Amino acid sequence: MSDAVEWAALGEAAFWLALTVAFYIGARRVQQMVGGSALANTVLIAALPIMLLLHFAGIPFSDYRDGGAPLLWLLGPATVALAVPLYINFHHVRAAWLPMCVSLVVGSVVAVLSSIWLGDVLGASMETVRSLAPKTVTTPIAMGIASKIGGVPALTAAFVIFTGIIGAISASAIFNAVGIRDQRARGFALGVTSGGIGTARAFQESLLAGTFSGVGMTLNGIITAILLPLLWLAFS
Repeated sequence: MSDAVEWAALGEAAFWLALTVAFYIGARRVQQMVGGSALANTVLIAALPIMLLLHFAGIPFSDYRDGGAPLLWLLGPATVALAVPLYINFHHVRAAWLPMCVSLVVGSVVAVLSSIWLGDVLGASMETVRSLAPKTVTTPIAMGIASKIGGVPALTAAFVIFTGIIGAISASAIFNAVGIRDQRARGFALGVTSGGIGTARAFQESLLAGTFSGVGMTLNGIITAILLPLLWLAFS
């Protein structure tokens, strides 16, 4: 009996994994059909039908999460793989270290303070505000920060994904509107403000933009993970 249960669980996990990959492939094709438009964000297009399916079929999220575990595991190798474009473009990164440091500090501080202010204006509970504070950091780090400062990691993950999607969709239009053409600046800003989803979008613009986005995402995660818990402890 136990073997049958294990095989059934394995089959269910494989089903959800295959379904997620299929929806993502479909989302990529939709994006290609519209000329690679940022508005056709693959994460958003792929996630919506899955969420609707789980909701209307009454399927617990834990069942889907178990099936998606291999994809979550791949986040680690994918992040490490960002070292390859960094190695290729390291001379560009080294030449821009000073403006990057200034932008990093300003961007990280503004991101945290604006999140706290937004939560306060909307009348959110303190637990929600704490979950919202690290929303511009990549998901695994943001969830760890939320657990340290008294937030809800699962809620933080939702905020991070939502922020990343909004950033990936709107960033190019904003950059173009204000005249920012430099691929280094565009990429770094996306990485600091929109995490992994923003970085994926930056790589669609160019390898150079993707490289700087990966650097921005990584440095923002480090500085926020160090400073936010200390600041929260100091002012709480």
